[in-house]
Amino acid sequence: MTVTQAAPARTARLGRGADHQASLIVQGSDATGIVAAVTAVLGRRGANIVALDQYSDNPHGGAFFQRTVFSLDGLQAALPALRAELDEKLVKKYGLTYTLRDMSVPKRVAIFASKSDHCLLDLLWRHRQGQLPMSIPMVISNHPDVAEEVRSFGIPFFHVPSMGADKSAAEAEHLRLLKDNVDFVVLARYMQILSGGFIEKAGVPIINIHHSFLPAFIGAGPYAKAKERGVKLVGATAHYVTEDLDEGPIIEQDVVRVTHADTATDLTRRGADVERAVLSRAVLWHAEDRVIRNGNHTIVFA
Repeated sequence: MTVTQAAPARTARLGRGADHQASLIVQGSDATGIVAAVTAVLGRRGANIVALDQYSDNPHGGAFFQRTVFSLDGLQAALPALRAELDEKLVKKYGLTYTLRDMSVPKRVAIFASKSDHCLLDLLWRHRQGQLPMSIPMVISNHPDVAEEVRSFGIPFFHVPSMGADKSAAEAEHLRLLKDNVDFVVLARYMQILSGGFIEKAGVPIINIHHSFLPAFIGAGPYAKAKERGVKLVGATAHYVTEDLDEGPIIEQDVVRVTHADTATDLTRRGADVERAVLSRAVLWHAEDRVIRNGNHTIVFA
């Protein structure tokens, strides 16, 4: 492993008042009174709700999902008592689950990349511009090609070679780097398959981006294959990684129309544009607690 150490990673600028804001994600079986219970708990604590989204797939005992963002002075000191009341009013009474997070503490993300750098550099640029409320403690790559670009953003770069069929040594090093250092991982066109053991041991959500030609145009040169078939749309899909390759819960998708006049190079360029946009939206939504996983699909309050 080669380590290229840069200046400490910077954190995206937080929105105005974010130092007093928290997100509350609630999910479980729908029942009468859940929304009222949530707002009552927050109201008793003096919180001001600034955003509230909810969804139920069936009002008669179906699955219920809610995202609430609220502002509360003295948030850190109030969190223990707030959690205790949420346990009583939501967990015990309704059997719901919830997560409560101080939004002034940005999620930490490790970005994995290979030689293709368009998604990686787009994320780093958006982060530097304050568009992604997260911190990036590391970029990990199986090639050294992007080291200089990553260094220019002040992000630590780690080169971990991953050659041959046996990836165990590389994955062991990845796990060592990630341990207690990140809240989620982004595969920014990281051209390696992660083992089920690695996904389990990493213990954090992993977001991947790929072109939407799968499974019709799998393997190398998908855009050339797409050109041969005369496709009229190119696109991209961002999803959570599971043991089932490219079949995890989908976060975001998009497409752009192309024509017979577009070359394979044109398709590659336009596909890269879509990949950047789709991945950045998925990362933003995850960083802001806008994505709720439910089995093999997602609820996205974008």
